[in-house]
Amino acid sequence: MNVRDFVAGLPKAELHMHIEGSIEPDLFIRLARRNGVAIRWQTEDELRAAYQFDDLQDFLDLYYDGCRVLVTAGDFFDVTRDYLRRAHADRVLHAELFLGPQGHTSRGVPLATVMEGVLGAMEAARAEDGITSGLIAVAQRHRSEEEGLAMLADLEPWYGRLLGFGLGGAEVGNPPGKFAAFFARCRELGFKVVAHAGEEGPAAYVRESVEVLQVQRLDHGNACIDDPALVAELAARRVPLTMCPLSNLKLRVVDTVAAHPLKRLLDAGLCVTVNSDDPSYFGGYVNDNYLACEEALGLGRDDLVQLARNSFEAAFIPDAQRRASLAAIDAWVAQTATTTR
Repeated sequence: MNVRDFVAGLPKAELHMHIEGSIEPDLFIRLARRNGVAIRWQTEDELRAAYQFDDLQDFLDLYYDGCRVLVTAGDFFDVTRDYLRRAHADRVLHAELFLGPQGHTSRGVPLATVMEGVLGAMEAARAEDGITSGLIAVAQRHRSEEEGLAMLADLEPWYGRLLGFGLGGAEVGNPPGKFAAFFARCRELGFKVVAHAGEEGPAAYVRESVEVLQVQRLDHGNACIDDPALVAELAARRVPLTMCPLSNLKLRVVDTVAAHPLKRLLDAGLCVTVNSDDPSYFGGYVNDNYLACEEALGLGRDDLVQLARNSFEAAFIPDAQRRASLAAIDAWVAQTATTTR
């Protein structure tokens, strides 16, 4: 069995994927036409050609513009269900999805419309494919903390169906500490908390996310490599990193996948995981990211298995589900022990 087939069958969780970043070009154009939304591209090829970015802000400009095609509950259902179908095909047993409600309510889409579509698709995926999922609402860091707190309050009717809250968007000029009160309130309410940090921001933002926001998981976290003491602390505390190699390449966070810090951090004992971030924009779902790392970073079979095991260790799931998922990995490893090269 070759490495591609081994990765294809390896049970895994995906913990860093933005629903709005998984609209494939064919669906993007179909939704625009369905909703009468004027867009700049007429064909899938034209749209794909636009997916060339100089930095995170360049990507975010297109990302937020693309959100305009999501109008009805059916639109949110379709994009979420399509992603979960693709994830299931990649042997993802559990996915934790990011949703940015502010990007939709600010343009007049009712919050109930967004939540009905997304949560409905998650339920359908579990019933039809057996893939479990959790929803993490993300505050946009370029907005004020007061707006984040308002979003938190508006989501109260869905508290029982939300997994947690996060922080996303452009890091430059928006340090994590700006949202200290927002995260404190999320923790008081009993939610899991995560934050994007150290993608384009410095190691200090990673430390601030852990010490000030008290996050349970770091999204990206690349820049921690610049602070050896921080790396040691994250390893000792097993604070997970949800890394996204192909995203980092596409956004020029790294010049090549070979330059990505993932392997160095894995070797340093950190709970590193592999994820796709915004797969339709960055040209790769979770298995594509595993394979890109295997090739460029020289990952061995044991490394790939460790990354998969880390994904379930880092997931916000019940212990029984975690044990069952880790057992599924062990079964796959045993099944392929003499056939993988």
